[in-house]
Amino acid sequence: MALHTLANLVNGRLLEPAGHAYLDVFEPATGKVYARCPDSDARDVSAAVAAAAHAAPAWAALAVGERAQHLQRLADAVAANLDRLAREESRDNGKPVTLARQVDIPRAVANLRFFAEAITQWPGESHADARAINLTLRQPLGVVGCISPWNLPLYLFTWKIAPALAAGNAVVAKPSEITPFTAFRLAELAIECGFPPGVLNIIQGLGPKVGTAIVEHPVVKAISFTGSTRTGAYIAAACAKAFKKSSLEMGGKNPAIVFADADLSDANLDTIVRSGFSNQGEICLCGSRLLVERSIYAGFKQRYLDKVKALRVGDPNDAASDLGALVSKAHFDKVTTCIQRARDEGGTVLTGGNTVQPQGRCADGWFVAPTVIEGLPQDCATNREEIFGPVVTLIPFTDEDEAIAIANGTDYGLAASIWTRDLGRANRVAGRIDFGIVWVNCWMLRDLRTPFGGVKHSGMGREGGTEALRFFTEPKNVCIAN
Repeated sequence: MALHTLANLVNGRLLEPAGHAYLDVFEPATGKVYARCPDSDARDVSAAVAAAAHAAPAWAALAVGERAQHLQRLADAVAANLDRLAREESRDNGKPVTLARQVDIPRAVANLRFFAEAITQWPGESHADARAINLTLRQPLGVVGCISPWNLPLYLFTWKIAPALAAGNAVVAKPSEITPFTAFRLAELAIECGFPPGVLNIIQGLGPKVGTAIVEHPVVKAISFTGSTRTGAYIAAACAKAFKKSSLEMGGKNPAIVFADADLSDANLDTIVRSGFSNQGEICLCGSRLLVERSIYAGFKQRYLDKVKALRVGDPNDAASDLGALVSKAHFDKVTTCIQRARDEGGTVLTGGNTVQPQGRCADGWFVAPTVIEGLPQDCATNREEIFGPVVTLIPFTDEDEAIAIANGTDYGLAASIWTRDLGRANRVAGRIDFGIVWVNCWMLRDLRTPFGGVKHSGMGREGGTEALRFFTEPKNVCIAN
């Protein structure tokens, strides 16, 4: 089978990289190369920035309703290709097709539609007194950079570019070189639906070459990044040095805290299981530390393990598969190494802990069984460092104070879930744990109007709703004397 050759989107055209070099793109479920991704460099970024800088003034000058229409047409195109994009997302990332069809691609559509609508409803600000009226204008920055990760490729790519475009900026965007395919498809769709040339530019390639060039380009006024904490630290420093804005959404080591009075219906327990293993655990919001009150620990553990053991790992094309393959061989090796480290630290593997080799076309794919581990101290590496795979540790606690101490005992602070019938306790614990997002008796229940992001090593700034629109604009005060 011929390999798919992807291209960059620059100034409304699909172009090969300046250096004519390409990277192999692997299908995680088979371990085989199926596409070639541009191995772009600073020359490609410079061309994209030049196109964006040329297009930015006219795009910013459009009425917000016209910009919204462009985003809605792009959303229509994504929606019309939902099944195709879901299959391509699954092949690129390793996740089950059913998950991509039900979650990833619909959320990409929702992102585009939400910000298309939000920009038309975003109110201005004015402050009047007897002396003057002060108007606060929110003006686009010009050219901005958006860098997205491999775990939710189109979902998070659109989460960044949609508010940037809606606010009137021209965008130079970089998807992950590990999962580049649906960003390439989005480039094709943008051309087909008449997106103005230069307003959206997509440069494929490696972070050290393409990402660095975007971050350090003097014309790029802001960087929105989702990815590793190490890369985020570099971006924060580079942006600070150049006095440019940065919004960073990074890692997580999230707790799910289950109190003895929690409603542990089958539906709620299913959600707790899903919070640990959805998308093979490759979601920054997954609850990888499961804290359970001691008085119910034994009974909860057995019910939880029964449900985890029932999860099916297999071919992402099979509708019966709950978990697919890990995204790359390097990540597969990392996760299996982390599982062995947990054993070395004294942990007991209650289920999983092994690789999986499905029969047929997926025999050489990168599959790991959903793994549950107990018996580890809070301060061990397994309970402090992000694994980003299908691995959950069980941790008992005695009371509210201990649960809070354990939850906060990590450098990360992205998301947490609290399970209790006691509303007072829910409010107390939510207020005392150091996380940017707290769900009570639910998980991943998202309202796109709300601020999204973490604290500590999990990030800086917020995405979503007006927070994103504020990030991608600069306030200007105009004082008019009476």
